[in-house]
Amino acid sequence: MAKVGVILSGCGVYDGSEIHEAVITLLALDRNGAEAICMAPNIEQMHVVNHLTGEPAEGESRNVLVESARIARGNIRDIATVKADELDALILPGGFGAAKNLCDFAIKGPECEVNPEVARLIREIVAAKKPLAAVCIAPALVARVLGEDKLTHQLTIGNDADTAAAVKKMGASHIDCPCTSFVIDRDNKIVSTPAYMLAGGIAEAAEGIEKTVKALLELI
Repeated sequence: MAKVGVILSGCGVYDGSEIHEAVITLLALDRNGAEAICMAPNIEQMHVVNHLTGEPAEGESRNVLVESARIARGNIRDIATVKADELDALILPGGFGAAKNLCDFAIKGPECEVNPEVARLIREIVAAKKPLAAVCIAPALVARVLGEDKLTHQLTIGNDADTAAAVKKMGASHIDCPCTSFVIDRDNKIVSTPAYMLAGGIAEAAEGIEKTVKALLELI
């Protein structure tokens, strides 16, 4: 059974993992006979957002690992304890947490910094020539890590011009893609899909994510 690391970034689209994307990813892995190894950094969120109003909740703080454990039903690890040799592949669901907690792309754009443990594991996976997938906005942090390493690679965040330009500035080759499909960089074993960067509903997001998970597992 393939073991696939799933990096979560909290719980909730505006300040953590996009819950639909995370659950669809976990379901697709299970349906394809893979074991998900959920993980998250043990850090405080950038901020907490009230998902009813969409506004920041002043004075509140939450831990990324603790919040991610909600999605993983408690079966989750601190990413600092996970090594690439334990995994056959790695996938990052999206949500603003990927751009706020796993890195600060939401604030700094192409000048962002990636959480050191997240960057470490991505680099270990790529160095071991194991497949990597990223969903929604998560390809932006992959672009930052691999761009810093001067690794030529292809990925997608959909077709948003400003985000695509930022991804290109970080060193990636961006390919426009609909939410029901995916982009595969076979040389580097990287798969990406836009999901809710473009999806109008959960079925559209699911179609692209399910195809991405299947393509990821076929690269193992």
